[in-house]
Amino acid sequence: MNELELLLDRRWILKSEDKELYYKIRDSIGDIRKFAMEKMGCQVIENSLLVKLEKIPAIPETFMGIGEFTSKEEYAFLCILLMFLEDRDAEDQFMLSQLTEYITANMPGEPVDWTVFTSRRKLVKVLRYAVAQQILRVTDGNDDVFMDEQSGEVLYENTGASRYFMRIFSRDIMDYGSPADFQESDWFEMDEDRGIARRHRVYKRLLFSVGMYRDAGAEEDFEYLKYYGRRLSADLEQNFDCRVHIHKGSAFLLMGEDCHMGMAFPGNNAVSDILLLCCAKIREKVELGVWNIRNDETIFVGIMEFEQMLKEVKTDFGSGFTKNYREMPEGEFVREMLEHLERWTFIRREEKEHGIVIYPSAGKMEGRYPNDYAGGSRNEQ
Repeated sequence: MNELELLLDRRWILKSEDKELYYKIRDSIGDIRKFAMEKMGCQVIENSLLVKLEKIPAIPETFMGIGEFTSKEEYAFLCILLMFLEDRDAEDQFMLSQLTEYITANMPGEPVDWTVFTSRRKLVKVLRYAVAQQILRVTDGNDDVFMDEQSGEVLYENTGASRYFMRIFSRDIMDYGSPADFQESDWFEMDEDRGIARRHRVYKRLLFSVGMYRDAGAEEDFEYLKYYGRRLSADLEQNFDCRVHIHKGSAFLLMGEDCHMGMAFPGNNAVSDILLLCCAKIREKVELGVWNIRNDETIFVGIMEFEQMLKEVKTDFGSGFTKNYREMPEGEFVREMLEHLERWTFIRREEKEHGIVIYPSAGKMEGRYPNDYAGGSRNEQ
């Protein structure tokens, strides 16, 4: 079902950007909607502007944030931009100064000072993200000018897609009192541990996350795999080029070479190579009996011990890293690898216990240099 893969891989398909693909998706919309609703409980938005699959995760993960953003202000700017575009039709144009005035009038807390370079830089980052996501088009000008000087202007065009960027909620979110209220809010009136909701959760966890773990989410989800795992595996493997691996405390969807429905690990980059080497070092410590696997297939080690393992990776294999990582100070290398390992859910940091929980996904693959390695930077998987 290649069309469904495309909707899983992309935020949406805009008619104005790819008319041929837009109509190809619409020709298959019946089968797509049936699978999305029955298996995942996901809505399919289809109109004269775009086609979009609402990909609402069963469990929020760290990697699901906007990777380009590094501050709360950037998320606030994005929300106000969406408010600004709400009353504008598709193809409406506006000047950047109109947006900055609107943000100044609507930003909660302290007013935004556009004479400050960091404020302008944060807004430019948000606008570039909006352009990349096809919410806006640049009609004239360059945002580098605004970055350098407050009076810099850019002419933007609204694509109309902004109205479909945010999730459509089934109830007034002003009644929500905590982040947990947003999670699976469609099932507030149902028994979440039974029936349809449980099936939706399991499919979502396999399709939207790196791995499905017993210690995260509802225990009943693994009961579903126990009884319906073979049927689920056959269903997914029939529709996608993938394999489903189900273990005692974890389950994974492994994509084949012809499967494209989102970011995959490992990627063709230096970070993936290093993370594969980290996984090999973790496996080595388990095989030597230094680290022990718990009943739920996870491993718990102290943070200092885990950081020492990362230092060993840099010492043992650093000569084969790209220049950036080869010359990176040890402390910075450790911090960055911890962030990447956690982002890919290979580990979870337990701050209160001063430890690291290593998930079974770290044992699914590993990287090693070839036997004739002599300073190269490629890893064998």
